[in-house]
Parts: sequence; structure tokens; C-alpha cells
Amino acid sequence: MRKIFCCECGKALTKDETALCKKLFGIDTNEFYCLNCLAEYLECSKVDLEIKIQEFKEQGCTLFL
Repeated sequence: MRKIFCCECGKALTKDETALCKKLFGIDTNEFYCLNCLAEYLECSKVDLEIKIQEFKEQGCTLFL
């Protein structure tokens, strides 16, 4: 599997970070952010994003498998 990197800072992304970007921006997005950069972009906290990831997992979203 190829590595995906944050389009802002260049950090290698986790599966959850990649899945969250696909969930928020659409499955075909080419813009991927790490949690820190995504939180800044969306003007929320990193904790808010971690909570959303957990909620999506609990809902059974297949992007987070």
C-alpha cells in the first residue's frame, strides 16, 4: 500500500487520517491532511476530530476498517 502524505506539512498519514479526509471531502479527494493540519483547516480541535473518527467507527463506516 502506498504512503499518503499531508498536503500541508508532508507528514505520513495514518489509516484513520486518510479515512477521515475521504469521509469529509469525498472518496475521490486528492487533498489529505494530518489531524493537526485538518483541525487548523476546519477551525476545530484535534480532539474534535478524534471524537468524529471514533463516532464513524462506531457507526460502522467502512472507510475506517
